[in-house]
Amino acid sequence: MLPLLMPLHLIVLLPLLGFIINGLVGAKLPRPIPGVIATLACGAAFVVALLNFLQLASNGEAISQVAYTWMQAGSFSADIAFLLDRLSGVMILVVTGIGTLIHLYSIGYMAHDHNDEEGKKYARYFCFLNLFIAFMATLVLADNYLLMFVGWEGVGLCSYFLIGFWHERQDAAEASKKAFIMNRVGDFAFLLGMMLIFLAAGTLKYTGVFDAFKANPEIFNVGVAGALGGVAIVTLLLFIGAAGKSAQVPLYTWLPDAMAGPTPVSALIHAATMVTAGVYLCARSAPLFDASPSTKLIIVGVGALTALAAGLTALAHTDIKKVLAYSTVSQLGFMFMAIGAGAYAVAIFHVFTHAFFKACLFLGAGSVIHALHGEQDMRKMGGLASKMKATHITFLLSGLALAGVVPFAGFFSKDEIIAEVFRASSSNPFYMVCGIIALITAFITAVYTGRQYAQIFGGTPRDAHLHEHAHESPAVMTLPLWILALGAVFAGFLGVPHIPGVPEQLHAFSNWLSPLFHAEGAHAGEPHASVNWGLLAIGAVIGIVGWFIGRGMGLKQGDRALLPESTSKLSLDAVYTATFGRAGLGFAHAMRWIDDRIVDGVVNGVGSVFGLASDALRLTQTSFVRNYALGMAIGAAVVLVYFIRIMF
Repeated sequence: MLPLLMPLHLIVLLPLLGFIINGLVGAKLPRPIPGVIATLACGAAFVVALLNFLQLASNGEAISQVAYTWMQAGSFSADIAFLLDRLSGVMILVVTGIGTLIHLYSIGYMAHDHNDEEGKKYARYFCFLNLFIAFMATLVLADNYLLMFVGWEGVGLCSYFLIGFWHERQDAAEASKKAFIMNRVGDFAFLLGMMLIFLAAGTLKYTGVFDAFKANPEIFNVGVAGALGGVAIVTLLLFIGAAGKSAQVPLYTWLPDAMAGPTPVSALIHAATMVTAGVYLCARSAPLFDASPSTKLIIVGVGALTALAAGLTALAHTDIKKVLAYSTVSQLGFMFMAIGAGAYAVAIFHVFTHAFFKACLFLGAGSVIHALHGEQDMRKMGGLASKMKATHITFLLSGLALAGVVPFAGFFSKDEIIAEVFRASSSNPFYMVCGIIALITAFITAVYTGRQYAQIFGGTPRDAHLHEHAHESPAVMTLPLWILALGAVFAGFLGVPHIPGVPEQLHAFSNWLSPLFHAEGAHAGEPHASVNWGLLAIGAVIGIVGWFIGRGMGLKQGDRALLPESTSKLSLDAVYTATFGRAGLGFAHAMRWIDDRIVDGVVNGVGSVFGLASDALRLTQTSFVRNYALGMAIGAAVVLVYFIRIMF
């Protein structure tokens, strides 16, 4: 057994320390020292997480530590307490591990920031990056919903800073505000769900809530929670919160706009951290979701709709980052389909594999943009394979993983999700419809990924000037690409489906998580060979055929998108503008009219009355003694008449 070397709260405090150091003295340090400090801080957090994970793996016992008693009021107590179990152990390794690689990559990427000619923002960028990791670690390691909410809000705040990092640009400023506001919609639902949980269970600690629910499954059917719908309304509110953070229909429009921030930020938010928080919340709350089939049915439907709509939208874009952004939204839809099917371990497995290949793709896109001096239009690229060999190979490997080509990582995790959705159709035929949508979306994913790869690296250069000046990125940027590409190739072998003849070691991921979810009533990880054999074959064909179709289209029609440009408007922005936007504007105009005509009228009217009274009284102030004597005589006469009338 390995000794417990370091306390869990160091995983939060180390990046927080990097934030403080760079915040105090970073601006005075030469490049790349602030970046090195931030990277070392995040890397140290990864080491602490890894040591604790090894401790957990050695005996299988969750590690729970209380760092500080946050608040105490009567019987209510809230602690700054952390929990490292099988679920949070996987997530924290992803967050800190891939987060460290993105920090390292950023040292090179931000060294020549064309939006920061004077070099004043370099240290600030790494401050925000470290703070983001600290809040994300808080979210993942929290042992109660309240502390999770602190991390939840913290990453939302940091995403506002990072997306709007180049706030002088209007698109960046608008995107950061949009992300912040839209996330608040989901956060409000999460907050309501948390309140109902506390009213029913009397605690927000995970173990306390789940134990209370296990002891009395009717706990949410009384009081306020019961009046609103019991566990169904609680899980629905939690899911709305998750949909906001993980960009599901109808709360997904902020995520593609978040591309206005630096590309490493896109990799951090889209691949390993913030957008996966919603999936993590649902998996963490598995005992509650398993008790509400209606909520799970909504989740699988929303996930399928999101995956398909975002996949189609990706076909219509020509911006290298926008394609990847809509791809992320689509893949998150797959993860929520797994949640809706009750396959929590499979959802987390796709989070795990997706973190490798999507981070690699985003950083590869950043390397291309870096080489082309900020150019993001794929119609001006092409023929970069010979100029950027490291970026090309790693982008290709990660693209194959995203496309679901055998035997890359995305193939195993995506196929497992589709299998689980079809498997759930035994309880409701709606799952069958969602399974078919998942198959179609998997094909679309392979097409737009193959097309993107071909447009960037294949064929001949479409812009000779850009191609002539293109160059490979420095080692500090390509090293993370190689490490992530290795994950994109081999991570899938940790979760090969349970098929007869496959060694038990290749089921490591599901074997690792299944005890946790089995104990909570889920059914992920059980052998189901008959489904997977057929879907493995279909998935393999879809991935390969879709990739080559997309590649061919990208080479032949590389000067335009696969779908009409109008399809790229397939978003809810217009709907939001026509409904909430106009309604809000109308409400604001109404409030202004009330303020101008009623509130100001009353206030101004009172003022006018006193003004007139003052003017009248001012007439009595003449500075002539005879006038004052006359006034006193009139007053005395009035008093005298008054008393005479009383007496007689």
